[in-house]
Parts: sequence; C-alpha cells; structure tokens
Amino acid sequence: MENHKGILLESGTNELEIVEFEVGHNKFGINVIKVKEIIQPIPVTFIPHSHPYVEGIIQLRGEVLPVVDMVKVLGLSLAERNPQQKFIVAEFNKQKVVFHVDNVTQIHRISWDSIEKPSDMYQGGASQVIGVIKQNEQMILLLDFERIMVEINPESGINIESVKKLGKRERSEKRIVIAEDSPLLRKLLFDTMNEAGYGNLEFFENGRGAYEYLETLAKADSNIEKHIQLVITDIEMPQMDGHHLTKKIKTHKDLKRLPVIIFSSLITDDLRHKGDEVGAEDQISKPEIAELILRIDQLIL
Repeated sequence: MENHKGILLESGTNELEIVEFEVGHNKFGINVIKVKEIIQPIPVTFIPHSHPYVEGIIQLRGEVLPVVDMVKVLGLSLAERNPQQKFIVAEFNKQKVVFHVDNVTQIHRISWDSIEKPSDMYQGGASQVIGVIKQNEQMILLLDFERIMVEINPESGINIESVKKLGKRERSEKRIVIAEDSPLLRKLLFDTMNEAGYGNLEFFENGRGAYEYLETLAKADSNIEKHIQLVITDIEMPQMDGHHLTKKIKTHKDLKRLPVIIFSSLITDDLRHKGDEVGAEDQISKPEIAELILRIDQLIL
C-alpha cells in the first residue's frame, strides 16, 4: 500500500483513487489517501464497556490502535465471516484507526464528477454514505468515515467550546463561501462560525456549486473582493473536490485574489504539498475549528 502512494495523482485533477472493500456481499470504498496499509487480521484485545462498533484494540509496531468492526457499523448480521478478512489501517482527523472488513478487492481511479450524491429519498437523515459510484453493473458506496468516528467518539468532532474561548468579535460584514458535502459538518460550521461572529455564510455541498457561484459573481463584477472575502473548502466532495476548486479559483484572473483555506480531515504532513501545489493560503486539519477561526481572522480580505 505504501508503494502505491508513489503513483498517486497530481493535485487538482478532480480524480481520486479508492480502495474497494467488501462487508458481507456489499461493496464499499475508502479514499486511498486515508489508507496507511492493509494487513491480515491479528488478535484483538477486548475492551470492556467500549462503543458497540469497537471490537477492541491491537498493537501494531508499538502503536495501540482501536479496531472498528464494519459489520456492526453498517448494521449487518452475518451468519459467518468471509475467510478473506482484512484490517484496513487508516489515518485521518489526526487519528489512526483500524477498520475490520471482509475483503479488500481492488483499487479504482475515478473522477469526482462521476460520483453521485446519495438521494435524501433512500439515505435517511443519518446516512453513513457520502457518494455512489457506478462500476459496470454494480455500485460501490463511499462511506463517511469521519461521521463514523464522531459516532464512536463525539469528542473527536468540532468543538464549539474551543471557539467560545476566543472571545466575541463582530465580523458579519465579511462574506465567506464554504464548500462542504457533509450535512453534519455544514451545521457544525454554521454554528461555530456564527459563534465566532462570522454570520454571513454561503454554503455549497460540493466544489462545483461553489465555483459556479463565484464565477457568476466575477462575471457581474470583476472586483470580487467587494462580494466575497474568503473561501473555505473540504477536500473530499462529489462532483468537484477541494483541490480542483482551489486550482480553478487560483487560475481565474479575478477569483485568484480570494484567500482559500482547505479545512479537511486529510491534512497531514505527507499530504500538505497537495494543497500547496494548487495555491491554498492555508490548510487546517479537522476538527481544529479554533485554529480555523484564527486563520480566517488573519487572512480575510
């Protein structure tokens, strides 16, 4: 898996690579960027009174890591487990975790614009699915691993208390565009940004919607700074990802003056160069919302 990182895509191409895995007879995907390695299952130490999703802990090269059973996460009841079971060792949101799956099958390179957002009709209010990928005659579901982790440990999510400690400020005249596909995170960002005094927010559920909005404003008035003072974007979004959005903003003759902050669970030392390559002013790892607010204070026009 580590060797595979060498052929990863350049930044801003609006493509991603996913590891396809199975739980029961269902196919799911996780972004390669989140995956550190894939290993054969090793003995798990049971932890009393842990969250129902947590199978226990393992020790991997001296690190103690929680093991999350994806059968329990997905609410499946399997009579017997596939003998091809695997442990996916992942890292995001500044934490490492192991996902116990039934099999890992292959890696796909796909474009974000071929990933469909799940319909409200079938996903319900608390869905763990962020995208649907059609592969030939079958479908692969992209799971919201950040949401799964927040369900297990609510403290790992965005903490509004950390923003309250920053004190009051009145910045409602400043208008910010935010591209974030997770409804849960849009709500948390709305609450925390308002708490910080930034109440004039335009939310979009993917980079394409945000870019079309900005482009329309720029066509009407090239002095874009009068209308928008900052852009915040997630990385993983259907239709257009955050790196591609940033690249398009920074190569547009008028929009390039807007400061862009990438706020994502995928900001690590290994991956920071991707945001640098597309011209982002800063990159902040979820869930460091207080750090995000401080950087907005410094960068906003």
